[in-house]
Amino acid sequence: MMSTEQKGPGPHESRQTRSGTVLAATAVSSSRPLSIAPLVVAALVGVGLVLAGCSPSTPPAPTPTAAVTTAPETTAPEATTGAPAPTAAGTTPSTETAAPTTSAPTAQPTTAQPALCTAASLNGSLDDTGGGAAGSIYMKLILKNTSAASCILNGYPGVSLVTTPADSPIGVPADWTVSLPSKGPITLTPGQSSAAQLQYTQAANYPNCTKVRATSVMVYPPSATDRLLIAHPLTACSNTDIVLLHIGAFQP
Repeated sequence: MMSTEQKGPGPHESRQTRSGTVLAATAVSSSRPLSIAPLVVAALVGVGLVLAGCSPSTPPAPTPTAAVTTAPETTAPEATTGAPAPTAAGTTPSTETAAPTTSAPTAQPTTAQPALCTAASLNGSLDDTGGGAAGSIYMKLILKNTSAASCILNGYPGVSLVTTPADSPIGVPADWTVSLPSKGPITLTPGQSSAAQLQYTQAANYPNCTKVRATSVMVYPPSATDRLLIAHPLTACSNTDIVLLHIGAFQP
């Protein structure tokens, strides 16, 4: 029987065996990185995610902005009158002060002023009972309102001596007696009268008088253009330089 005793490797076998072992180890070590590299990367990514989840989040860096300088706000000085605050409707009320409203005075009913008396509305008469002195006779010339409306006498009448039916004045008309002026308008209601003093100087007092028989006294009411005749015989002078009549203004 042959002995099965194993013999140790020879020098060459040991060297080869070691070389093959080294090569095999090298092959194994060189092939591992190729198979575990994805795993290692995945593991590192997972660890990174875990660490990122556990660590406090870092806020993103602020974006630098340009520095803005704001001018200080200035307030305009308040006007002396002050601007009114807007109203509820959004409009600004006028600052003008409304002028005080003054109501027009109530028109009072006016009464029509009576018209001036005309000869057509009057009746004339002479009252010679007043007597006389130094060759003169003082009479009252009376005018009565015979119309249905009031009228006004104011001032001196025009008086002359006439001979009817010619109605032409004889001599000069009466002068005004300035000592008997008008005292204001006289309103004659229907039927009312007013008188003026008439002075007649007798014609016999004038030697050079050219005497003419007058039959009437012609009277023009103050400011009237028509005349009335009062029958009253008197002696007139036709001379233009002799004044026989003097008349005062009508008195109330």
